Amino acid sequence: MFTGSDVIALRQKTGAGVLDCKKALTETNGDMEKAVDYLREKGIATAAKKASRIAAEGIVFAKVEGNTGVLVEVNCETDFVAKGDQYKEFVADVADYVLANDVADIDALVAAKNDDTIAVTAKIGEKISIRRFAKYTTEGSVEAYIHMGGKVGVLVEIEGCSCPIAHELAHDVALQIAAAKPLYLNPEEVPAEVIEKEKEILLAQISNDPKLASKPDAVKVKMVEGKISKYYDENCLLKQSFIKDPSLTIEKVVADCGKKMGKEVCVKRFTRFEMGEGLEKKTNDFAAEVEAQMKK
Repeated sequence: MFTGSDVIALRQKTGAGVLDCKKALTETNGDMEKAVDYLREKGIATAAKKASRIAAEGIVFAKVEGNTGVLVEVNCETDFVAKGDQYKEFVADVADYVLANDVADIDALVAAKNDDTIAVTAKIGEKISIRRFAKYTTEGSVEAYIHMGGKVGVLVEIEGCSCPIAHELAHDVALQIAAAKPLYLNPEEVPAEVIEKEKEILLAQISNDPKLASKPDAVKVKMVEGKISKYYDENCLLKQSFIKDPSLTIEKVVADCGKKMGKEVCVKRFTRFEMGEGLEKKTNDFAAEVEAQMKK
């Protein structure tokens, strides 16, 4: 027989899930070494060895049910695996879990899906990593948009109405976010330190420009303010030019839709995930790899 402590010890040795460890110990009458061999034979223990690998490929996936929408990014090691059905099923299962449960944060999600992650890692043969998620529940409209087969994903909430016009507006705004990559919703959301840093950079650029360096300080300050206004136009969603009609801003598009519906609507929040952004990509030195294999 075996105890709970044996299950924990086996899990620490192999990285396999609790249920897999229990089954292994049952099948081997509690013999720890045989249980390790059992898991290795089943391909489950190998998942632990993949924990140090870089998972910088993968997909962004979204799902909307009723007035709730979720966006998740799950990473793997290669684009080939990211296109596989087994991997996509796992990502969809992660989204379903977030949709059905009150998940506090990414650590809670990773912990809740740990056994499933280890199992799919063993089956697929690559490190799988649940990286991040967003979840919106609203009395208004929520829209998700996935671009380029999961390379970019957007989740956006429109507050004030859930009618078809509001859903159409949410869709247009989601397309805008995917294409124009806004960093903030409006100028008020931009941190003061970001603006101060931007001003410092702009002022230095002006001072280093031979044609502008001799301008009075007051003129330079005005020039900086003008460029900051342009920064807002480029990086704040509501100030951006609408991709479908550059003569309009998103702010104007939203206001016009509100008038059409006879209601006051607004973009409350959005999330944009670009798959793998900020992650270190794995680079292979094929010659070194061959040499290493030859030495073995």
